[in-house]
Amino acid sequence: MKSIYSKIVCGALSMLTLLGATSCGDDFLKEEAGHKYTDALLETQDGALAMAAGLYGNIRWHFGYEWAYGITLYGCDEFTNGADLTSEPWNTYDNRLNPLDCTPALGAANKNCPAVSALWDQMYYGISTANLIISKAENVSDEASRNKALGEAYFLRGYNYYRLFCQYGGVTLETEPANGTVKKNYSRASEEETLNLIISDFENAYNMLPTNKWRGNGTWTRYTAAHFLAKALLYRQSERCASWGNKYDKNADLQRVISLCDEVIAACPLAADYWDLYAKWTGVDCPNEGLSEILMAAEHNQDNTTQGRFGNRTYNYFDPQFSNFSGGWVQRGQYIGGMDFQRCRPTEYTYSVFDNVNDARMWKTFKTVYGLNNAAKKDADVISDNGITAEQVPDLGDEGIIFILNKKDDHRFDGEPYGTFGRAGVAHSFVNPRTGKWVPNAFVNFMNGQYVLFNYGVSGNTATSNVFCGINKTADGTRTGEKGDAHRDVIMARTGETYLVKAEAQVRLGQYQEAINTVNVLRARGQWKKDEDRGWYTDGSMAFLKADGGIEDNSTAAATSVKKNKDKSGKVLSNTEAYYASMLHTNTYYLSTGIEETTEASDLQIKSYTQLPAEDEAVLSAIGASGDYDRMLNFIMNERTRELLGEWNRWDELARTCLLVKRAKAFNPEAAPNVQDRHMYRPIPQKFIDALQNEDGSNLSDAEKKAWQNPGY
Repeated sequence: MKSIYSKIVCGALSMLTLLGATSCGDDFLKEEAGHKYTDALLETQDGALAMAAGLYGNIRWHFGYEWAYGITLYGCDEFTNGADLTSEPWNTYDNRLNPLDCTPALGAANKNCPAVSALWDQMYYGISTANLIISKAENVSDEASRNKALGEAYFLRGYNYYRLFCQYGGVTLETEPANGTVKKNYSRASEEETLNLIISDFENAYNMLPTNKWRGNGTWTRYTAAHFLAKALLYRQSERCASWGNKYDKNADLQRVISLCDEVIAACPLAADYWDLYAKWTGVDCPNEGLSEILMAAEHNQDNTTQGRFGNRTYNYFDPQFSNFSGGWVQRGQYIGGMDFQRCRPTEYTYSVFDNVNDARMWKTFKTVYGLNNAAKKDADVISDNGITAEQVPDLGDEGIIFILNKKDDHRFDGEPYGTFGRAGVAHSFVNPRTGKWVPNAFVNFMNGQYVLFNYGVSGNTATSNVFCGINKTADGTRTGEKGDAHRDVIMARTGETYLVKAEAQVRLGQYQEAINTVNVLRARGQWKKDEDRGWYTDGSMAFLKADGGIEDNSTAAATSVKKNKDKSGKVLSNTEAYYASMLHTNTYYLSTGIEETTEASDLQIKSYTQLPAEDEAVLSAIGASGDYDRMLNFIMNERTRELLGEWNRWDELARTCLLVKRAKAFNPEAAPNVQDRHMYRPIPQKFIDALQNEDGSNLSDAEKKAWQNPGY
């Protein structure tokens, strides 16, 4: 990574050649190779809009590599690390998370550990380009074109500063283009100054951006700006800003938040079914990527000329390491929508906070069944090793891995009346009572009132278990190689979160029942509908085949994975055959809940803020929440998990509300020993501080460098 200095000086110049088309269709990110823009061209309608289109490329950075989850999901309550320790310091808060970029020489597991300077550098890269557009677009004579370009520039600058502010607090504020000047004398703005610039930029974007997606899917609109303006105003009235935020009218800020949210909610309604947001992804640029609920997304497609430096790597992070623990029964491949890099392992809290009977969001998010796509052992060996009968031996297309997401007070599996559980490398006898077949890898969440899922990992160490039930929000069946880039958009903001921003504002105003009413709208969508099949499942893997709902067949569908997937006769399967064996479209709902099959609607509605669901009461008890405000604020965080699990903002939200330490200590065993109040801020990158100079060109003293750093680092 280059430092902020080169970003400010040449970042805008390099962006001038990046992603420059001006069309109003879905391909607005298309690069015109070799075309360069000059300052004079930026004063024209087409030039300004073309450069503004280049701003969209900057947001792809967030999803290119390990920082996607390291700085947003690790070290919180929802996820901990699996056995892969690439980004471990961000989860454990040990002494490797310091102002220096963590390299193998400094204790990182490998060279991919997210650098503390990564976000800092990349955000200033986009800010520098936005500043150039803002400085030149005023000269565009056409008002509509000028406002579009300015609106997009103000939005990206506000968004990038918002990301910096959430992580670092007060930062360096640059609002003028560098114009080729190398500058090393910077001052650090206060948190108040930084957030107020963010609010101003979002306000400008809100006033200038059109209401329609004039560039196509992914366009930032007035409603995108309204959502983030509401979040910024909410932040000003949040706990982390308490030392200075009280000088601003609390009622005015929060009422404005509610008004902005209502505007977004009215104009950008929720998708009818939670399935549609993530699981029913049918291929590149599919209709669901244009849902009205999606307010901001990092756009991706199959066009290599638009990929740029950072492709979509998010499909790597949420699956368990099934290729390691499954005993060969479940092989990985592009026909399975996610790679098993097992970075983000859900915590006990994450499974437990859902009502597993009535909340359909749980079953439309967690992937509980992997189909058996390789005959790993001879039938006779399976029978003798595991003590089962010939009729119980599974075949291709039966269950290869299952996760039973039961509750703590569910004692149906105590004493293992259906056989013992485990991974394929350990003899076990579990036969699914619903299928009559032995399952090579069968895991239960709770047994004898204890959380046991993390006991099944290969290492035997619960802190680095590679066995867990992952989520499906990034699954992509259009990849043409196991490790190839994904092609689906990454949702960065949606109206589902807008409801929760509004509800939190109501909580902060003491309007607790009103907040419940707001959340109940989301919960109404999350209920099972009448006649809905609760045992059915899908995810973005379906994009692999047109016959299974995809837009078109994957180009590798007819190929074979040599010696990877075989049937019992030794015949190698085609990728299409492997897909059908892998994607069973079933879940473990009935096995996990123990209820009788039903097609009735479920009820998730909360009648009163004084009568919260049992799942919430358990969380509130665990963290010692008391009083209406504390209880309701934590309830909002619980509902954020149920609605927004894995959607790239958990660390920011917990730091903002000063709930990070309490909830990480309570629910993340790997973070608990080290997390402290100082971790509500990230360290300022040391390489930036070391390169600073005084106005006279002299280097900073040690005391001056220390003054730049966040407390405790």
